[in-house]
Amino acid sequence: MKKNIHPKYYSDATIKCACGNVVKTGSTQPELRVEICSACHPFYTGKEKLIDTAGRVEKFRRRMEKKGTRVAKKEKRQKRQAKKETKK
Repeated sequence: MKKNIHPKYYSDATIKCACGNVVKTGSTQPELRVEICSACHPFYTGKEKLIDTAGRVEKFRRRMEKKGTRVAKKEKRQKRQAKKETKK
């Protein structure tokens, strides 16, 4: 292996968040500063709010139901055609 190509590893590196949370970890940098961490991120704290703007979920469900009925109609049509072909 080549010598002196790897960065120095700090086993006691600290990560400091803007919220004041400090975490000890290993890194190639002695100190890291982050804007958001697992202690203050809405997804991890459970404070995340899902906003349904303009009924997008309902709109999607209606569209999928329509596709489902089209598929069912297509299958029925294919079955009828197959029956007609077998009668000939």
